[in-house]
Amino acid sequence: MYFELLKFVIFIMMIIVITKYFLIETIRKLATCLNLKSRTVGEMTGFSTSMPEFLTIVTSSVRGLIGTGIYNILSSNIINLFQYILTISFNKNLKKLNNIAIKISVVLVVFTILIPLLVLKFNIQNEMFFVLIFVLLYVFFGYINKNAHKKYFEQFYDNNVIEIKSRDYKSAIKYIVVLIIIGVMLFVISVFLGNSLERLCFIFHIPQVIVGIILGVATSVPELITFFESQKYHNCESDEMIGVIEATNNLLTSNTLNLFIIQSIGIFIMIFVK
Repeated sequence: MYFELLKFVIFIMMIIVITKYFLIETIRKLATCLNLKSRTVGEMTGFSTSMPEFLTIVTSSVRGLIGTGIYNILSSNIINLFQYILTISFNKNLKKLNNIAIKISVVLVVFTILIPLLVLKFNIQNEMFFVLIFVLLYVFFGYINKNAHKKYFEQFYDNNVIEIKSRDYKSAIKYIVVLIIIGVMLFVISVFLGNSLERLCFIFHIPQVIVGIILGVATSVPELITFFESQKYHNCESDEMIGVIEATNNLLTSNTLNLFIIQSIGIFIMIFVK
């Protein structure tokens, strides 16, 4: 049992390390090549830090452990919000939260915690009907966030965007190829993780809720790292608001992707694959 638990931890750590030191760094370089806004960089980072959740949800759903998935997402989203507030406080950026666009994003994040609580309360995580609802909510949340930033941050972007003479598309293509390779590596590791997860749940009778919470804690580490990294990166440029914008969109993208898209994929797999 202890050996199987050790393998489980090692696979989780491998996903975290690859995400932090390879996936996120590559996305940062890709964003620099294309001269992207901080909101877009935050969204890209949110996608990358949701990769561990995506892999664990898919592998657990294929093995019939949908309960593990929803607990993973709920715990991840709660931990993400806590980590975000922690890093904002640590970097002394609490005053930046007074911006209306930031407040709107945080409110949307709170909904990504309340919704899975309702899903668990009424035991509706296996209903195909909610896949459509989740996808629509994902689009709706993105629409609200985009328009909030357009209204309250457009002038800020115009005044603070870093000018680059030209976009380096050649380097961008190279980083895209690297991202594909990293994705393949993560997929292979996820297969081994799924095997370990199945043994822990069925052979050793570990409840899905416990495994889900453990996964939530482990897969939230990349978000913690990127929240700190984005604020530290832009703090060096004496532009703390850019770091807060990036961290906030990282948080919102990660949480909405976890709940609305990744969980929907898990439901779809449970219904049509099993």
